[in-house]
Amino acid sequence: MALGTVAEEVEVEIIKPRNDKREYRRIVLQNNLQVLLISDPETDKCAASMDVRVGSFSDPDGLEGLAHFLEHMLFYASEKYPLEDSYSKYITEHGGSTNAFTWSEHTNYFFDINPDCFEEALDRFAQFFIKPLMSADATTREIKAVDSENQKNLLSDAWRMNQLQKHISAKDHPYHKFSTGNWDTLEVRPKARGLDTRQELLQFYDNNYSANLMHLVIYAKDSLDISQSLVQKKFQEIHNANRSCASFIGQPCTSEHLQILVKAIPIKQGHKLSFIWPITPGIQHYKEGASRYLGHLIGHEGEGSLFYVLKKLGWATSLFAGESDWTYDFSFFKVVIDLTDAGQEHFEDIVALLFKYVELLQQSGPCEWIFNELSAICDTAFHYQDKIRPMNYVVNVALNMQFYPPQDWLVGSSLPSKFTPGIIEKALKELTPYNVRIFWESTKFGELTDLTEPWYGTAYSVEKLTGSTIEQWMERALNEHLHLPAPNVFIPTDLSLKNVSEKMTLPQLLRKSPYSRLWYKPDTAFSTPKAYVKIDFSCPFIGSSPESEVLTEIFTRLLMDYLNEYAYDAQVAGLYYGVNNTDYGFQVTVLGYNHKLKILLETVIERIASFEVKPDRFSVIKELVTKEYQNLKFQQPYEQAMYYCTLILQDQTWPWDDELEVLPYLEADNLVKFYPLMLSRTFLECYVAGNVERDEAESMIQHIEDTFFKSPCPISQTLFASQHLTKRVVNLERGINYFYSAEGLNPSDENSALIHYIQVHQDDFKLNVKLQLFALIAKQPAFHQLRSVEQLGYITVLMKRNDFGVHGVQIIIQSNVKGPGQLDLRVESFLKMFETKLYEMSSEEFKSNVTALIDMKLEKHKNLREESGFYLKEISDGTLKFDRRECEVAELKQLTQKELIDFFNEYIKVGIPQKKGLSVRVYGSAHSSEYKSDNSETAESNSVRIEDIFSFRRSRPLYGSFRGGSGHTKL
Repeated sequence: MALGTVAEEVEVEIIKPRNDKREYRRIVLQNNLQVLLISDPETDKCAASMDVRVGSFSDPDGLEGLAHFLEHMLFYASEKYPLEDSYSKYITEHGGSTNAFTWSEHTNYFFDINPDCFEEALDRFAQFFIKPLMSADATTREIKAVDSENQKNLLSDAWRMNQLQKHISAKDHPYHKFSTGNWDTLEVRPKARGLDTRQELLQFYDNNYSANLMHLVIYAKDSLDISQSLVQKKFQEIHNANRSCASFIGQPCTSEHLQILVKAIPIKQGHKLSFIWPITPGIQHYKEGASRYLGHLIGHEGEGSLFYVLKKLGWATSLFAGESDWTYDFSFFKVVIDLTDAGQEHFEDIVALLFKYVELLQQSGPCEWIFNELSAICDTAFHYQDKIRPMNYVVNVALNMQFYPPQDWLVGSSLPSKFTPGIIEKALKELTPYNVRIFWESTKFGELTDLTEPWYGTAYSVEKLTGSTIEQWMERALNEHLHLPAPNVFIPTDLSLKNVSEKMTLPQLLRKSPYSRLWYKPDTAFSTPKAYVKIDFSCPFIGSSPESEVLTEIFTRLLMDYLNEYAYDAQVAGLYYGVNNTDYGFQVTVLGYNHKLKILLETVIERIASFEVKPDRFSVIKELVTKEYQNLKFQQPYEQAMYYCTLILQDQTWPWDDELEVLPYLEADNLVKFYPLMLSRTFLECYVAGNVERDEAESMIQHIEDTFFKSPCPISQTLFASQHLTKRVVNLERGINYFYSAEGLNPSDENSALIHYIQVHQDDFKLNVKLQLFALIAKQPAFHQLRSVEQLGYITVLMKRNDFGVHGVQIIIQSNVKGPGQLDLRVESFLKMFETKLYEMSSEEFKSNVTALIDMKLEKHKNLREESGFYLKEISDGTLKFDRRECEVAELKQLTQKELIDFFNEYIKVGIPQKKGLSVRVYGSAHSSEYKSDNSETAESNSVRIEDIFSFRRSRPLYGSFRGGSGHTKL
């Protein structure tokens, strides 16, 4: 129906989940902007996403990264709101967050915010697309941010291999381009050609940012009519230049780029095989779901699957299959296999087995029962999907709007429903040895490469690998019994909701025994047929040495390894499980549809109780864990700094290099001896939540108790009171600035990093909210000053830190322009500047920030997993303040501006005598000379250099722990 002259409501029934109470409406503004309005009266956050149908494929030649650079620049200022960074400041100060990303054919901008500020936030957001300001000064500064973003990716294997795949493609196709941009492409080279990057930026914006190429999603608390009126008012001014959508006809890979084997040297230890076929994009037949069907079968991990066979042979540790890097015009189907050292020596066999499995699929023909089973799983997943953050939801939908008809904007390709054998057969015919590109990554290819990819410097070589050669390998391939999967027994058929007579809003201690404690929280909020179960095994022998910690990790990995063939079907059907090592022992998590959850849980428990060490699998897992430890040195410098910070603050934490040192000496026999000792004494902390009745919850835990403690030869005994484990945190000395310096672990990484940490207090509602309010108010000014103005580095963040109930604040910066010592000075300079702003803050601004924080605290959990995470943190820290949010809101309502300033002056302010500070400095190769000079200087009177972390930890008192034993429960 027509709505005046401003917008048209286009009647279309949008398919939505059966349990979705939200309302949807599609409108088209007079400027041809397509909009989807979503009304959710229950929401605590409003959100918006604008998807612009232009991306890095449209970068002009010689200006690589321009589309991405423009995405950065739109955040700065607009004609209506000229104060730099005022948009981000407004969003942050009103409980929201904002970001954007640039893809090959899209640029997506999004934010969320507290509902009462949505209208003004939308007005500020709309200016991105109406009249942005891109000052010359801001342009020059932000090129540095793009360059810093690129710098952090240079040593990332994912980025390097992605660019290598693009590099080996047709030079005249935009897929070939480098899309991030850097100082060279956006400043040096344009200048040398007499180009003004800012003028090119403005030109690019005018040429591509047209309303008819945009799709907007609005997620509001208000009715659809109110949202429609708001959108018309805010977004009708976007100029419509009636641009045609950029189309990139033709394939990125010509015949010279197919039937090739590319050998490449990664940064990290390990070996990986990627098989890539150009295919007809699945989007063209999305209801037939051919790529999903083939990905399901080729990527299957159950008995008879390709991965099952490769794993049994000891050649592979993971396998992924599916469509990726797709547009409407071209697409790729990828199979990615992580290899073991043994697998690395069987390249031809692995290639042959993959193509033999594809051949099996061709001979079997498309199976209707498999398609129907997959369709049923997808249908249940869609109709019983969890609610997610509105901001994530609007981004997903905005991306769909560019490709799908309006009725499928929420569905996208997620509901394959038309079994069409011809389309599946056609897709299978594209997966031939004559159409494949194989990328083989290994650190063993040192002498075998003769080429270098220009943007990331990846060493590689290319050789022809003909389809006929692969067919010869197939003829002499191992005669392994590959076959299609059996029907999936884990598909839920009972999706009914249990009756919960009592409306329990907080977890309740349902039962307690010498062996376990059970917390129970039935679903009273989400009305979904799902459950969440976590069993935490507290085992005192695990934390006793680096050896025991590593053996526990291998034990949990082996368990997952043994369970994989059986439980893979459960994951496909929406029932997930995990066994992970923890600070105190290990934990079992099972979550998803509750119908068959108990069967899976009991199987996992039975496998733990009857665990045996298989020497061949022990060797594979040991090799995998060893490589993971070896690759820790390739972490980003800021991640290294965070690791050192944790090592300094948390007692009884083992350094990873100690664990790496003991690994070579550990054999299967060590785990055989360790396993019974590990479980000989244990206590179970249990949490059961969701669509589960109280009796069911109790019987689950009773079964686990019986298995471990009450069999004729019990595996476990109860813990002694003296054995209850707890994590303690170092109490830093008042008036001292500690600092710890280390050289970056990767000599090739120029970036340095700083963590400037201020320890404040142990869990206390009043102090918690003061710290949280300070962090909320200071977050955006820190980002603006240290990143936008000073351009210290792309990664710049001020955030709260919580170590087992010990609270503080940390500023994290990663930089290639200044060393950590200089970064520390810039942080102190910022805190002095912020001090003035805090003192001058108006009472209105103070109240606005308090209101924003209250709204953030009262935000409801979106789904069972999120709710369970919140309560489990209370249980694991031992704080057990399940009503924390309500208690902190009560404190916030009493808080005065003077109290906040007093808090800052007592704990945060630079130079105060009672401040507890710790600076962790990681020096990249660009600042190695500063590492020597900074460490040779005599420390100032109130500064203490930490020379040895463990001597320091032993010398300091520790905070008391909130975690009591089972007999010390705070109820």
